[in-house]
Amino acid sequence: MALIVIDSVDHLYSYQGKELVVSDWLEVTQSMINGFADITGDSQWIHIDKKKAKSDSPFGDTIAHGFLTASLMVFFMDRSVDMSFSKMGVNYGFNRLRFTSPVIAGSKLRARFEIREISRIDSGIQIVWGVIMECEKSNKPALVAEWVTRRYE
Repeated sequence: MALIVIDSVDHLYSYQGKELVVSDWLEVTQSMINGFADITGDSQWIHIDKKKAKSDSPFGDTIAHGFLTASLMVFFMDRSVDMSFSKMGVNYGFNRLRFTSPVIAGSKLRARFEIREISRIDSGIQIVWGVIMECEKSNKPALVAEWVTRRYE
């Protein structure tokens, strides 16, 4: 997938109410999950103990942390959209965030980004994104979110 370049606020507005981009796929490896557990201190066995997860988990294997999955929105956005009109962007939060199905270690994810709303703020804009994180070979999304970001000019 090619990187989409958004070169002005007006260009961004032209996508309001529409899907802007679908990212490439990314494999969520056990190594990524372990690293996230190390950084956050969330070492629950469903994430890091493959043997126990295979025998005791309803998922049959280890699963990614929900917040690891949510954090990947930034990864997918940065590799899919170049907002060259702004000098920086920040996360502002979520209006809605749901982890709708588990991400089994070794699964591939991708993100769909829709621009739901754009509004002016001091020195920039606020964007409300509709995000659906899809898991390859699954009919149900792994994550559904309304993500709020800000871009500063």
